[in-house]
Amino acid sequence: MTKYGFAINLHRCVGCRTCTISCKMENGVASGLQRMRVLNADDQTVYDKPTGTYPALALEWVPVPCQHCDEAPCVAVCPTGASTKRADGIVVIDKEQCIGCDSCIAACPYGARQHDDAANTVDKCTLCSHRLDAGIDTTMCQLACPGRAIVVGDLDDAASEIAKIVAERKTTHLFEDQKTGPQVYYWNSME
Repeated sequence: MTKYGFAINLHRCVGCRTCTISCKMENGVASGLQRMRVLNADDQTVYDKPTGTYPALALEWVPVPCQHCDEAPCVAVCPTGASTKRADGIVVIDKEQCIGCDSCIAACPYGARQHDDAANTVDKCTLCSHRLDAGIDTTMCQLACPGRAIVVGDLDDAASEIAKIVAERKTTHLFEDQKTGPQVYYWNSME
């Protein structure tokens, strides 16, 4: 069975936010919203704050899309059934059923959902499900990333690049204590 996810190499991310912009262009994301936030060490989306003390300064970035959790708290709290998890692991929102109550926003520990004021619905990363459904095996963020930090694929296919990364590298998840079963694996190619 197919189970989609992300593997994000934190060593290769340079904080350029090309993933954020390419996602907005591909998906028509409303002004002021970001489906792929790129956070600095202070969990902010600003460019200019290194950590450390001179001369040992560092800029660290963490791209944060929807985590497409196995136990998605956003799905559990949705009163209309607009938020669902597909058989392939992608968490989606049916915009026709979404009433914009924001229960799912409050339930998501990753801050991956945002209210679209113009549409009065909730918006989030769809893992470019429209591309995957059409047989295109890359998301726009993966395709556009100049550092090739983002890999998307089938975690259940042992021959896929993402499955090899997860099997062979030390990976972590955001907020592992939440026990949501996120399908975004963070790793560092220098470790």
